[in-house]
Amino acid sequence: FYMLWAFGIGEVPISVAGYDDGVLTHTIRGVGAVTNALCAAHAGDLVGVRGPFGSSWGVGSARGRDVLVVAGGLGIAPVRPIVTEILADRDAFGAVSLLFGARSPDLLLYPDEIAEWRGRFDLDVEVTVDSADPSWRGDVGVVTKLVDRARLDPERTTAFICGPEVMMRFAAASVVDRGVAPEHVWLSLERNMHCAIGHCGHCQLGPMFVCKDGPVVGWPTIEPLMAVRAR
Repeated sequence: FYMLWAFGIGEVPISVAGYDDGVLTHTIRGVGAVTNALCAAHAGDLVGVRGPFGSSWGVGSARGRDVLVVAGGLGIAPVRPIVTEILADRDAFGAVSLLFGARSPDLLLYPDEIAEWRGRFDLDVEVTVDSADPSWRGDVGVVTKLVDRARLDPERTTAFICGPEVMMRFAAASVVDRGVAPEHVWLSLERNMHCAIGHCGHCQLGPMFVCKDGPVVGWPTIEPLMAVRAR
């Protein structure tokens, strides 16, 4: 991730949504003063950029294996580079399943890319929404329900999961229940990161500092921490 700031307003951590031909891509939803300012920026405006920080998905470790990608809501943005990296060297991976979810059809990010991916014969793409309008022809329900339908060989599958924390917790448990080894299940955490170098303590989670020990963390490390009820 990178720290992006709007001068005079503030700074926020934003995941990398792509790096193509030397262009760094971030997908930002305006939900506060800083993100609204960044969303209002025009071509040629100056913004601050610090980074990169944190851990990567480590897609290379999945070469030769089946891949399962599960994303909900804005979690689709951080997993987009996983898909583009796999497609750039498709023969290096086994079966690939992509499970995406959003609250409603109008909130599904990258609809054109997803439509393109669904049209390929070397990917299995499933999309669901929590609530749908009459024009929606796909699945309705939480994205974790799609895990049971994913075509995978659990003994050779690596799973990458990103989305709301409760969704990731249930998705990871479902993937492990399918027989995928916990050490091959990776999640991307989101915390209130200020300094991005592990000094301020805002993103501490148990013994971890998410900004430098994450955000991508293996399920064996994060499972016991996710089981602790927040106070």
